[in-house]
Amino acid sequence: MTPSLPSRFAEAIRGACSILVLSGAGMSAESGIATFRGTQGGLWADFDPARLATPKAWKADPALVWGWYLWRMAGVRAAEPHAGYAALAELARRVPELHIVTQNVDDLHERAGLRDVIHLHGELFAHRCAACARPCPDVAIPSEQATQPERRVEPPRCGHCGGRVRPGVVWFGESLPDAAWNRAVTLAGRCDLMLVVGTSGVVHPAAGLPRIAQRAGATIIEINPEDTELSRAADFRLRASASAGLALCLEERA
Repeated sequence: MTPSLPSRFAEAIRGACSILVLSGAGMSAESGIATFRGTQGGLWADFDPARLATPKAWKADPALVWGWYLWRMAGVRAAEPHAGYAALAELARRVPELHIVTQNVDDLHERAGLRDVIHLHGELFAHRCAACARPCPDVAIPSEQATQPERRVEPPRCGHCGGRVRPGVVWFGESLPDAAWNRAVTLAGRCDLMLVVGTSGVVHPAAGLPRIAQRAGATIIEINPEDTELSRAADFRLRASASAGLALCLEERA
């Protein structure tokens, strides 16, 4: 059965001048990228984040951490943006202003043609030197078939200082990038519609953005097949996949 929107929320989409999309792991899961947490399992059900996704882990065994992230990078490179990304890209062409704030570290939004993407938790392919913090863009990523999740691979070295190159993600124990977070808060405070897509609402501070938007007068529409920690705060809950829900929003903006 195809979901539908009540007239009030259809009108909110048709009349929106500034849309902010908050996307989470459920958005990229439809493209085959594993979530970190989930009712059907996730990466942290199979792997220990304390060994793979903390500054302490990097210091203790950088080859293990880098090898695991190479495996993740290869999996992301093999994935393709699903129809929901295309719907968002088209919606961005039909509204005066649309911004994406994502908790995801992959590049599927960008590969679908979206340009204004704020990555709260960093970017998997935005490699940088762990010592001097300079960007290191020219890192070779093996094919998915050539990688294993816990194979040790010595990280490449920075061409400037010789330090080890690390993934550009935010690890446990690290702060969100100030510029990304401050811009997300600003956009949440001035949008008139927020679409919350595929996020569980358990990771803070990102989970607080819908409430910031709502206090400023925005309508909140949650697109998720399941109830989440954010469901009660949403004005409308669209129980659909990201691709189906975003296609429906696009139809309302035809």
